[in-house]
Amino acid sequence: MQAIEEILGISSVDLLSTVAGLVALIVMAAVYSAALVKDPMKGRVKELQDRREALKSGLVTTQRRKSPVKKVDSVSGLRTIANKFRLLQDEQTKKVSAALMQAGYRSNDAVVIYQVARLTMPLLMGLIGVILFYGLGVAPTHQSLHPVYAIAMVFLGLKAPDIYIGNVKAKRTVLIRKSLPDALDLLVVCAEAGLTLDSALNRVAKELGRASPELSDEFSLTAIELSFLPERRQALLNLSARVDLPSLRGVVTTLIQSERYGTPLATSLRVLSAEFRNERMMVAEEKAAKLPALLTVPLILFILPTLFVVLLGPAACQVVDDFISKN
Repeated sequence: MQAIEEILGISSVDLLSTVAGLVALIVMAAVYSAALVKDPMKGRVKELQDRREALKSGLVTTQRRKSPVKKVDSVSGLRTIANKFRLLQDEQTKKVSAALMQAGYRSNDAVVIYQVARLTMPLLMGLIGVILFYGLGVAPTHQSLHPVYAIAMVFLGLKAPDIYIGNVKAKRTVLIRKSLPDALDLLVVCAEAGLTLDSALNRVAKELGRASPELSDEFSLTAIELSFLPERRQALLNLSARVDLPSLRGVVTTLIQSERYGTPLATSLRVLSAEFRNERMMVAEEKAAKLPALLTVPLILFILPTLFVVLLGPAACQVVDDFISKN
């Protein structure tokens, strides 16, 4: 404890109080998240309806009288900052918007918040580093490394938005990949029942609302775009662009070919579903086959030394006692 006090320059009482407060906060957050029952589709229906109205207003050419009530922009200040520093250029906006859509953020406000965060996070983290290392005197025994620590915090602030979006995108992609075979089975049932592609996607999205809200959200939006976009092919291509998943791109290609050539949709989807399930089984078998190689190092480092001590320890002690008694 004294070594920690010397390194950080903080008393043990303050350090323990801070740690206890953080632990209590984490416990309260865990209890709150476990006790509160959340609806994963809450709020997403409204977003999809807004998306539908936006598509409809963009495609319908009839002139409408503008409403006198102005919509309040919640990120108007951030948008002003982004426009001032020219953060919303066409090329940058397209790349950022594609990455955010794959992470599940499809609003224009998300692009503005992301760009402003990339601008301000390095400055904020650098300011925090200067306050910690030069103002509060944290880590006084490593004063020569304070500039390195401050630069590291600036670099962390620069990469933090990208890391966050990448993690959200990866988790969302994994959830969609796991639920895709079940969704294809439901699509096969709906197609064999005589439903159109729009109605089938809506039905599957409704059934998967609880089990897989991410895939349900994507299917609902695709069904809405199929109803309003002039080219149905574009709606399916938008689905493959929003989800960076090779298996889903295969599904989109199959649906486009079925729409274009009139091939049976149920048969194609059934074959794809079987392939995806086989792929999941192969991935599980691959992980199981890697276990012996992965367990070799822990076995050598932790299990074998303990086993040798248990087996050879009594014999070694007996040999040492006999040697001492003879001398």
